[in-house]
Amino acid sequence: MSIEVKHIHKQFGSFVALDDVSLAFPQGELTALLGPSGCGKTTLLRIIAGLEQPDSGQVFLDGEDASGHHVRERQVGFVFQHYALFKHMTVFENIAFGLRVKPRKQRPSESEIRKKVMSLLELVQLDWLADRYPPQLSGGQRQRIALARALAVEPRVLLLDEPFGALDAKVRKELRRWLRRLHDELHVTSIFVTHDQEEALEVADQVVLMNKGRVEQIGAPDDVYNHPATPFVYGFLGNVNLFHGRVHEGVLEDGGLSLQAPDHAGARNARGTGYVRPHELEIDRYRADAEGIVARLRRAHALGPLAQLELERADNAQLIEAVISTERYAELALQEGETLLVRPRRLRVFVDAAEGGRA
Repeated sequence: MSIEVKHIHKQFGSFVALDDVSLAFPQGELTALLGPSGCGKTTLLRIIAGLEQPDSGQVFLDGEDASGHHVRERQVGFVFQHYALFKHMTVFENIAFGLRVKPRKQRPSESEIRKKVMSLLELVQLDWLADRYPPQLSGGQRQRIALARALAVEPRVLLLDEPFGALDAKVRKELRRWLRRLHDELHVTSIFVTHDQEEALEVADQVVLMNKGRVEQIGAPDDVYNHPATPFVYGFLGNVNLFHGRVHEGVLEDGGLSLQAPDHAGARNARGTGYVRPHELEIDRYRADAEGIVARLRRAHALGPLAQLELERADNAQLIEAVISTERYAELALQEGETLLVRPRRLRVFVDAAEGGRA
């Protein structure tokens, strides 16, 4: 089922949670709502579910305006961060709950409920825990049971609010891969909220970046990461080095440093910032006749396939983070305290909008 929201506005007192948000969620795809705390992503999810009412705007499910529909009429499955399982019920009864409370005419028979619940337990690979109680399960197991319970009522839409937020890093990684495989089997239109960039980029078909109640960018994971539309997106999706200065006729001047910015050939002495990710920097030994940023290696940490370098610019003491392969690190035989040359392989410049600039 397709989902669309149009011109959603929601305010809590003087705080604007959602500011004229319009989005389309493609049928059968898994979409991540990604952004910092307070950006409006959970509020939007709750409005789609019918758990919250917008001040203005509409929610369309399969092209039908569902704005006035009760949560029960929307056929939405909702998975909360903290599971919300009934502690006094067995795993089996937790999953069966949604089926048992259906109106009599829609309620399946006991044999049908048993068959459905056991089928879902097999789907989430926990059929051997049917008689256990939630406190007897691990966090990862409880979250899978919560997902099975949401799927029991055969929702047209599956909504997940920080589904792995309460779990440790190792379990989170395992469960998000499992969720991706499960989605590929079921193809239920799904939206999940997260503030974890890696989680969104690894699991989702589409990522919606939100900030201060507005949508900053929408696109496939590789698109939003490799082609950030705004400074916020660039900074939010991973570490980044910033070079502040003036942009004039395609060149960013930062102190004594000149960096090429060909997309801004028409700029005239405008304030701008260059963005470079740590892995987009080349590191070489210092040579007086070579071009580059002169920096001192303050600290190096090599672990696995990558080496992380912390450098300090010679001209203004600005810290620079760089990531190179351990092979390159070994080849250079770098020593802390030595002077190096740093060159950006790729630079994205954003000119201050107040000066009429564009990215």
